[in-house]
Formats: sequence, C-alpha cells, structure tokens
Amino acid sequence: MGMEMRQELRLSQQLVMTPQLQQAIKLLQLSRMELVDMVHEEMLENPILEDDFESAQERAKERELLGGDEQQAMQIENAGNTETPMEQPIVEGASTAEVKIDGAAVGEIDWENYLDNYTMAAPMPAYRGDSEEMPSLEATLTKPPSLTDHLGWQLRMAGLPDEQVQIGLAIIGNIDADGYFKDPPLADIADDCGASLEECELVLEKIQTFDPIGVGARSLKECMLIQAIHAGQDDDLVVKIIKSHLENLEKKNYQAIVRDLKQPLEEVHEAAKVIMEFDPRPGREYASDDPHYITPDVHIHKVGDKFFVVPNDDGLPKLKISGFYRSAMGNSAASKDYVQDKLRSAQWLIRSIQQRQRTIIKVAESILKFQREFFDKGIAHLKPLILRDVAEDIGMHESTVSRVTTNKYVHTPQGIFELKFFFNSGISRTNGDDMASQAVKSKIKELIHTEDVKRPHSDQKLVELLKKTGIDIARRTVAKYREQMGILSSSKRKQVF
Repeated sequence: MGMEMRQELRLSQQLVMTPQLQQAIKLLQLSRMELVDMVHEEMLENPILEDDFESAQERAKERELLGGDEQQAMQIENAGNTETPMEQPIVEGASTAEVKIDGAAVGEIDWENYLDNYTMAAPMPAYRGDSEEMPSLEATLTKPPSLTDHLGWQLRMAGLPDEQVQIGLAIIGNIDADGYFKDPPLADIADDCGASLEECELVLEKIQTFDPIGVGARSLKECMLIQAIHAGQDDDLVVKIIKSHLENLEKKNYQAIVRDLKQPLEEVHEAAKVIMEFDPRPGREYASDDPHYITPDVHIHKVGDKFFVVPNDDGLPKLKISGFYRSAMGNSAASKDYVQDKLRSAQWLIRSIQQRQRTIIKVAESILKFQREFFDKGIAHLKPLILRDVAEDIGMHESTVSRVTTNKYVHTPQGIFELKFFFNSGISRTNGDDMASQAVKSKIKELIHTEDVKRPHSDQKLVELLKKTGIDIARRTVAKYREQMGILSSSKRKQVF
C-alpha cells in the first residue's frame, strides 16, 4: 500500500472557555454577598473602576469647599471627569478594532474616543438614608464575650491558688458550646496538669457553681441536678425523676414514673413542670454564631392586578470607568498598554454584572409566570416545577438556571424565598391534579398547628386527614416531611398539663 502526503481543509465547531466567559459563569453562581466582596476586591486591584456613590460624595465635598458655587463646581467636574455609568452600554459608540460580546476577545480600544462619547452621570445624593436605620452605638463596639471568656473571668475572680487556676483553665478550655465538659476525661486533665484527680474534682465542682448555672456538667443528668440544687428544688421526687426517668420524661410517659416511684400523678406533674424549666444547654446564650441576614436579589411587586420584577441594586457598588487615567497615561507605551488592559478588564466586569442581573430577572419573570397563583394566594397554591420548565421557557440551559437559582433570593408579597424554593416535585391528588411537595408540607404543618395538644395527630392520622383533602400519600412520606420541617413525633408533642 502506497503512502502519500496531502492537505485537507475541515470545518468544525468547538466551545472555547475564554477568560471572559469563565468570569461571567463565576459571577452568575455567586451569592449577593459574595458578589459585593468580589467587586470590592476588583476595585482595589483595578484603578480604572470606581464607585459612583463615592464619586458623588467627593463632588459634594468639593461644592462645600467652593462655598456652594454650583457653576464653578460643575466647570471643574466637567473639565476633570469623563465617567461611564454601569447602566449604559459599554461598547456603544466606541471606536474599536474588534469587539465581541459573545465570549470572544476584545480588540484594542481607542479609549480616548471611548471616554469622549460619554458624559458624566448625574451626581447621586451623598446621604443614603434615615439615621434611624443605622445600628446603635452598642452594636458597633465589639464582639460579645464568649463562654470561655466569661468562665475564665469568673475563675480568676474566685480567689483560688495559682495551681487550681491552671487546672480550671484547662477544664474551661474543654467545655463545649452547649456548656458541657465531656471530653477528655478529668483524669487526663489531672495528668496534664500534674495534679491529683481529687483536686481536679474540687476545681470542677467550683466551676459548676459559675454562671450560667449548669455549666461544666458531664451529662444531661448532672446538668439538671446542678440546676435543681441551685433553684432549691432538690426534693426527693425531682431528684429521683432526674436520676432515673429522664427518658420517660422526654416521652411524657408519666404513668411509668408513677408506677416506679409510687407517687400520685399530680405530684409527678408538678415535679415535671419544675424540671422542664431548666435549661438543657446552659452555654447556648454565649453562642458566637452571628445571624445571617438575607438581602433579596430581586423584588416582585404587585400593582393592581399586575406583578413587576425589579432588581435590587441597594448595597452594590455603582461601578463606573474613571477618566482620571486619561491625563495620567502620557505618551509612554507601557502606560498605554497598562491602561488598555485595565480598561478591558473593567469593561468585561461591568458587562458580566449586567448580564448576571438580566439573567436573574429572566428567571424570576419565568417563575412568576409558572407560579402566578402562589404570588396571589399563598403557599397552598404552589405548583410542581422543575428546572427544565424554566430553562425551556427562557431559552437557556438547565445548568444556567441552576446557578441562577442557588443562593439567590426574591422578595414577594408572600415573603422572602430562595429561588430554589419554587422548584418542587409533584404529588398526585385524587382529583387528577398535581400538588407541589412544599404545599403538602404546608398542609401538614397546618394540621399539626390546629391539633389538640393533649391528643396530637399520629402520622397515620395525618395520612387520613390529608386523604380527605384529596392528598393521597404514604405514612412514611408524612414522617419524612415532618422530620424535614423539624416537627417532633406525636408522643413528644403531647402535652399533659
């Protein structure tokens, strides 16, 4: 067989993940707080970018220095600033060798003409809101003391010898967030500190008298006993129930306690009331977990019979491309290359943020179309919905919709929800219609909320009640939904008194 060399021309399509496309995808999946942090980092690294709000504040200060001469201030601003607001199209009117928005590279930019084509945006007010919305002075001071700090302060104020203080610090360092000393064993603390086990026991007993009451206990039983003694409720019945019947107390099986302790039911009830006032996790009031506040990415407002989807730009920097570097560039080739590179990077960032906002708005509008009854009537009217439905409606891929709906929130007339909330599997009803799983959970919660607390509904009873409303699901499904909502079983929900 002969061998020969020849040339062939073939056409093929290939997806190339350019840096700009990668940046757009990254921005799309960021949460709002992550986006704000990323934009601030970019503003520190790229001097071309600036916040329009900060620029407005500087302009207001200049007016104050000029004694309120508005005409002179405007002359100075117009002479020294040519800024491009984020809301305006980035490439409109620019003279470029090559500009491709679909992910290809951006060519060299005639940035002088580019900046000349835009006028300065109207200055924003330098005052952002009512002072009543600002945090109080106490909220700006410092972080609250931790449980370890609080216990360490009491230990140093107890007047113990230095050796016992060191033992106490070792014990306190091993107390968990709930206030329990469970690990390591006290004998290990004694070995590490070179002390006897008896001396360590004495120090632990001293710590157990500290605030909060019950701290330093090695078990729930010991924690309850410490609080009972401190409250002066250390009578025989309370102590016996704590020592022998905490499990029955949790299950509200009072008859078992009555049979074992041979006490009247009324007295067992009174003792149980006392024990239930104790805190099983005494250290939680010093928990350091800060609350996480949710800022919605979009608002859905109802005006008359119509709904409107509005982006929430509060808190996001109003990005502009600064004209300051126009005069600073000079004739240096290195300076021109630097400014060109930073300008190109700033363009892509602003464009990517604009694209992110447009995509979120598209998805929110599609969800509004599919879940219109929910926005009108509430969670009971939530319909089954999958990512593919929205993806086909707006002409995007499912993975894009998944990125958009993760960690993005919407403020609606029914409350604030994650966009993922509106995607639910369907539960078939006896009348042939499908119902969203979230709506079924809401119905279960409603039935439990209206039940007789002395005779709570079992899971099987909930199945029967749901069937009367046309919802036919298995008992194990009811139990699964109940556990997902953090609702206890009927035996633990039962209230005897």
